[in-house]
Amino acid sequence: MLPILAIAAWSGTGKTTLLKQLIPLLKQQGIRPGLIKHTHHNMDIDTPGKDSYELRKAGADQVLVASQQRWALMTETPDNATTDFTFLVSRMDESTLDIILVEGFKDEPIPRILLWRDRDDAEWETLIDERVIAIASDSPLNTPVPLLDLNDPPQIAAFIKVWLASVKGEAI
Repeated sequence: MLPILAIAAWSGTGKTTLLKQLIPLLKQQGIRPGLIKHTHHNMDIDTPGKDSYELRKAGADQVLVASQQRWALMTETPDNATTDFTFLVSRMDESTLDIILVEGFKDEPIPRILLWRDRDDAEWETLIDERVIAIASDSPLNTPVPLLDLNDPPQIAAFIKVWLASVKGEAI
């Protein structure tokens, strides 16, 4: 199974912003990241008026759209109370990835880097559990885990590279 690492924080802390910076940095280091993102919004990745959208709206429970550049599988899940994280991970192609990064799914028992900004109302100590492998913050903190500079994505990418090597049992 591929190593999985979550980026966890309160909404508005900058998870997506950081991931948009980390992904190219990891790729520059030869690490092939995949991403699973959870949203609480009713989202649609298809475009009204396109054939795939119209066929899905006609009642197809799954629609797979493919081209030379990419493919996407859209699955209707109106009866599911929650999305099964393990199932989603199993959809990722392990042959093309080195790590799966996760945004959201905060209740899943996976390793995570906690983002914390000084402006957050909650105390960071209340967010620490056995799954937190580091904290990325914009403030100095006395933490039981490594402290990373939230404003230094290359430092965070380097930490992820070292963590990934240790999880895989590889030398750096």
